[in-house]
Amino acid sequence: MTDNALILPTPDTLLIAGQVANDFAAANVFEDYRQRIAANTLRRQEADLALFTSFLKEAGVIPGPLNQAAEAWRGMTWGLIAAFARWQIASGYAIGSVNVRLATVKRYAELAHQAGAIDADAYLLIQTVRGYGHKQARQVDEKRDVTRRGPKKAQATRLTREQIAALKAQPDTPQGRRDALLMTLLLDHGLRCGEITGLEVEAFDLQAGTFTFHRPKVDKVQTHKLTGDAWRAAGAYLTQDGPSIGGLLLGSHKGGRLGGAMSARAIHKRVRQLGQRIGVERLAPHDCRHAWATCAAQGGTDPFRLQEAGGWNSLTMPRRYIDEQKIANEGVVLAH
Repeated sequence: MTDNALILPTPDTLLIAGQVANDFAAANVFEDYRQRIAANTLRRQEADLALFTSFLKEAGVIPGPLNQAAEAWRGMTWGLIAAFARWQIASGYAIGSVNVRLATVKRYAELAHQAGAIDADAYLLIQTVRGYGHKQARQVDEKRDVTRRGPKKAQATRLTREQIAALKAQPDTPQGRRDALLMTLLLDHGLRCGEITGLEVEAFDLQAGTFTFHRPKVDKVQTHKLTGDAWRAAGAYLTQDGPSIGGLLLGSHKGGRLGGAMSARAIHKRVRQLGQRIGVERLAPHDCRHAWATCAAQGGTDPFRLQEAGGWNSLTMPRRYIDEQKIANEGVVLAH
């Protein structure tokens, strides 16, 4: 045998190496998954698992850290997860929230199964626990007294054209110029709150009239052409008040001063305050995204263009806005 000859592992050494690799992967499966998902998704999943933990404690089960350790899922059954769904329904949580939390629990159960903490039979039964479709959701809501729990609203707050104009027309002050840019990004471009917090000054090219940003929810980078109102608001804020580099929107301080990064919580609070000023209660950033999509649909925007501009992965959401504007039988031609 020459020195350059290929030395193949024996079956025993391969078996040992493979088992060591499997053990290492199993020990790190949660950490690896959590490093791959967006920060907003991670925060939501943390809250979902915290509520699931609260439910289990009420049921007399004291689990380990469900968000960190596969071993904490050992002994998990489909019955416990199905009971979690029923408990949420009885507690008045919205169907959409119930479905999202079920998806989170089942995803982490899948990771635990992958790590060997949940056996194949138990995992297959867990996958049979389903969420609620639209028709089922209506039937469930008709049979219970409380259909919402928590700060989220069942339906978006609808805005008139006059209210949209008023929200974009802010005072010519440092805070007002920042607010005008915030509202035009929400109302003229349909950005999500998390997308706005990720914006940096360098994203804007006022000469070209564009800005480029990342959509973490769908992992896309997009460039938008600024609307006239957004271009004017960006120009006024960036030339007079905004930072030279880094995060775009500055937070508010006493005396109307601006400084520090404007967090997602601060954006929610500010949008609510601006809504209250014009008589709109509980206005949220996502209401503004809803208003943007509705106005785009009313303007005759093609659903494919709306999907791209809104950063959706499918036509389901843009079609919903467009279908709301249509006469159901428009275009139907009768032979008689």
